[in-house]
Amino acid sequence: MSEKREILARIAEALERLAPVRPDAADIGKYEAFVWRSVPPGLEAVVKINRVELTLLKGIDLTREQLLENTRRFAKALPANNALLWGARGMGKSSLVKAAHKAVNGEVKGMLKVVEIHREDIATLPLLMALLRKETKFRFIVFCDDLSFDAQDTSYKSLKAALDGGLEGRPGNVIFYATSNRRHLLPRDMIENERSTAINPSEAVQEKVSLSDRFGLWLGFHNCSQDEFFAMVEGYASHYRLKIKTEDLRAAAIEWSVTRGSRSGRVAWQLIQDVAGKLGQKLED
Repeated sequence: MSEKREILARIAEALERLAPVRPDAADIGKYEAFVWRSVPPGLEAVVKINRVELTLLKGIDLTREQLLENTRRFAKALPANNALLWGARGMGKSSLVKAAHKAVNGEVKGMLKVVEIHREDIATLPLLMALLRKETKFRFIVFCDDLSFDAQDTSYKSLKAALDGGLEGRPGNVIFYATSNRRHLLPRDMIENERSTAINPSEAVQEKVSLSDRFGLWLGFHNCSQDEFFAMVEGYASHYRLKIKTEDLRAAAIEWSVTRGSRSGRVAWQLIQDVAGKLGQKLED
């Protein structure tokens, strides 16, 4: 009997270690980032955030300063806008949100939290907003990466309701940041289909396109030039102290971008990982 109890105790301990950290209200102050889990509803703490330093994000100077300023105002309980970061793939949209959070959170002594909500959980956004409304001691950036909607998807209505806030309004301690490859969060063929099939095409299109109007701050990201790509690659190489000559690094960058058929922050990072691996160096801060 004692042997069975010991086995059950070990199983219980193992399950406890595997279980995600779901902090209650008293624990929110211990962490700076969370992931929203809709089933069962709750916040899962992120112990180590995957992000890069703000100074490593090149070629987006204006958008970087705009998002930083908006985030600072929000952290200081001043008027600020929901933000939509849209445009080219791999140009640092989600990286900028996480880096801006780190920079501003340091200024307000850990009072600014970030909560990531997955695209498939958008329908539960009003529930998350209601939960965060009660945590008046802290301020929250609710962040959705790669947000978009397809045909037959009605969850965008939940997002519209949450951003407008209904009768109560959006919680004063919550702001919503989203990234998307689409400016209006909807594919062009979906918009064109509404025009061709709806009884009142103008109203049908406006209902869907108006979703992006709920974001007061639109920040566009565009494909980078070769000089900007070089700046990204050299910035990473300098930060991680890679032992490679600038001319050799640039030659590798040109070959890498041609092979990939694109230039972006993501492609630059992938190159740096390849170069570091060949040099036998680890990418550690």
